[in-house]
Amino acid sequence: MIRRRKWIVILCLVMAVFVAMQLATPSLSNPPVTGRAAFPDDVEMVLRRACYDCHSNETDLKWFDKIAPASWLVSSHIKEGRQSLNFSEWNKLSPAQQKATLFFSLNIILAGEMPLNSYTVVHNDAKISPEDVSVLKNYLIGISPRMLTDTASIQKANSQFESLNEQPALSVKAAPNGIDFLPAYKEWIPVSTTDRFDNGTMRVILGNPVALKAISEGKINPWPDGTVFAKVAWKQLMDSTGMIQPGEFIQVEFMIKDGTKYSTTKGWGWARWKGMDLVPYGKDAVFTAECISCHKPMKENDFVFTMPLHIKPVRP
Repeated sequence: MIRRRKWIVILCLVMAVFVAMQLATPSLSNPPVTGRAAFPDDVEMVLRRACYDCHSNETDLKWFDKIAPASWLVSSHIKEGRQSLNFSEWNKLSPAQQKATLFFSLNIILAGEMPLNSYTVVHNDAKISPEDVSVLKNYLIGISPRMLTDTASIQKANSQFESLNEQPALSVKAAPNGIDFLPAYKEWIPVSTTDRFDNGTMRVILGNPVALKAISEGKINPWPDGTVFAKVAWKQLMDSTGMIQPGEFIQVEFMIKDGTKYSTTKGWGWARWKGMDLVPYGKDAVFTAECISCHKPMKENDFVFTMPLHIKPVRP
């Protein structure tokens, strides 16, 4: 009898705590839709099914999403999701920003970071299939046509490239976080490339000797201290044969691995210089938060997006 009473008391306490948790559930409303995105039906269907609950003002919660403590996590994810991307406020972004956002989102999906596994476990219909990925890819390609470049623009780009090689290193200011410009990157070896067809740019990723050694030995996750990558971006030029080549120089970015020195920025030092004048990017050292946020989905790859091409070790 005593044991039975004990269990009844415990059960009552559990029920009381459960009820109290429901009373403490954070409120979550759907603000007005001020600028709904206009996508083709097939694209709209994929995004609405897999993304809208966390990335729009048209959230449709299931009954189990409203039960605490799960509701606390759901509410937090939705608030964060709307801040990073809100399809109900799509008109706040310029056309270029819209394409860049979709390109980034597609890469996050391909990396397996979105939709969240914790979400798709209980929302099975939100899973992204290979067919869904094809729909998104085809849409992005369709709205990002490559344009032929005239001869004058190609000649201008070639002239600019020559002057860039003559840029005196001593005239370049350090980044806001104190990282100095590294002119030696021009002597490094390309380890991969990126085609940003969404905005008509191309990037070449160069690695320093430490990076090359790590690649040849297969020790790239994590990358060893001393690894440095330079990502150089140009506008794309396409001639009459369809050949793509670098055009106007846009910027060069660096990732410098030092787990101790850069422990507060995920073990990497981040820096960027823009334009022919190599102007440091960022008003202050806080600009690195942008870099970390962008690379966060690649946490399991030591925050590196572009996987290197295989480089065989050099034999003496």
